[in-house]
Amino acid sequence: MPQSRTQHTLARPVGVTGIGYWSGQEVRVEFRPAPVGAGRFFVRDDLPGAPRIPATSASRNDAQRRTVLAANGATVDMVEHVLAALAGLEVDNCEIGVTAAEMPGLDGSAAAFVEAIAQAGLTAQAGLVRPLVVERPLRCGDADKWIEVRPPMGDRMSIEYRLDYGPDSPIGSQWLVTDVDARAFIAELAPARTFVLKHEADALIARGLGSHVSPEELLIFGPDGPIGNQLRFDDECVRHKVLDVVGDLALAGRPIVGHVVAYRSGHQLNGELVAKLLMDEQQSQQRKSA
Repeated sequence: MPQSRTQHTLARPVGVTGIGYWSGQEVRVEFRPAPVGAGRFFVRDDLPGAPRIPATSASRNDAQRRTVLAANGATVDMVEHVLAALAGLEVDNCEIGVTAAEMPGLDGSAAAFVEAIAQAGLTAQAGLVRPLVVERPLRCGDADKWIEVRPPMGDRMSIEYRLDYGPDSPIGSQWLVTDVDARAFIAELAPARTFVLKHEADALIARGLGSHVSPEELLIFGPDGPIGNQLRFDDECVRHKVLDVVGDLALAGRPIVGHVVAYRSGHQLNGELVAKLLMDEQQSQQRKSA
């Protein structure tokens, strides 16, 4: 059974500034302390009334290649690395003030967000965390790509991910299994960067997106490997996919205690799994109370 722990928030505000991949717009993200039970939520500081957007499954909007949240007439885009950093470091309650819709791409990883949160430090709060413990297997996807959550193998979330784009891809087959605790997240997942294939990058630029992004800001793979960049890990791509899973599953609003197994899953399937898991928990509680 999972061990209970106190809720955490930041000891002080701390910020990160950068440029959005898609928009090219400068944005400041400020992580701020929040009260017990507040959860994680974005605040659009740049909009009248500073609308709040809860970082929950109910706020998720479908989007290609990224996770987008919308509520109260406002949106935030590319939130997965921000949420992964908060969830990976066990920050349960946090106000995330932003000055634009899109989060900064930075170097394509969550490392800068992790560094900022670590500098601010955490403070324990009076309330206890109520984890979401997986009771039975749940799956989203098809034979080509899928994600499944199973009852836990231990007292926390673990993730098993297989990445395979076929024999003709410059990205070889990769497989990773890891427990998701703060130490492993900081060392093994947070530094792993966003990656795209050269033809995908060219297609985005042709649509007027990301033309300002250089190979130093993410991994662009040509036929012979990364262009103008070096891998931080031999299996950096699968590590980044696991990083994305951590960020997307953070939309549960509580730590998930279960074993996640995925094959080529992306943001949409990850988000669908969270919604399915929350619905299953609700139905289970209704059956038990009937």
